[in-house]
Amino acid sequence: MQLFFFIHKAPIRVIKISHKRNRLRLRRTMLQLKVALAQETLETKEMLVIYKRYTQKQASSEELKVANQQFLDVLKGLGLGVFAVLPFAPITIPVIVKLGKVVGVEVLPSSFNSLNENKIKPKG
Repeated sequence: MQLFFFIHKAPIRVIKISHKRNRLRLRRTMLQLKVALAQETLETKEMLVIYKRYTQKQASSEELKVANQQFLDVLKGLGLGVFAVLPFAPITIPVIVKLGKVVGVEVLPSSFNSLNENKIKPKG
């Protein structure tokens, strides 16, 4: 009887463990997204400060290059925002990112690309 009870409870334990693993994976992903969005916010604020200084003729050309790069990141984010509004966004956005990698076009802003590089490490 004890063996039957143990075998019967085994699938329940597996389900609980997998549920907890999925919950932790989701939490970790949300924290990475939070960090990436915070970094993007800081870079955007820095970009606005540089553009303000540029209007007063106080910004160097190197700072302007950094600000222009961040402006491109903002435009990339807005481009993906359009697809986020469409139906089936959880399917279309990963497909667009994958197609961008195949074609050689960076679709994601730079702060999100650094997350992918940290996630995919060469084995060896």
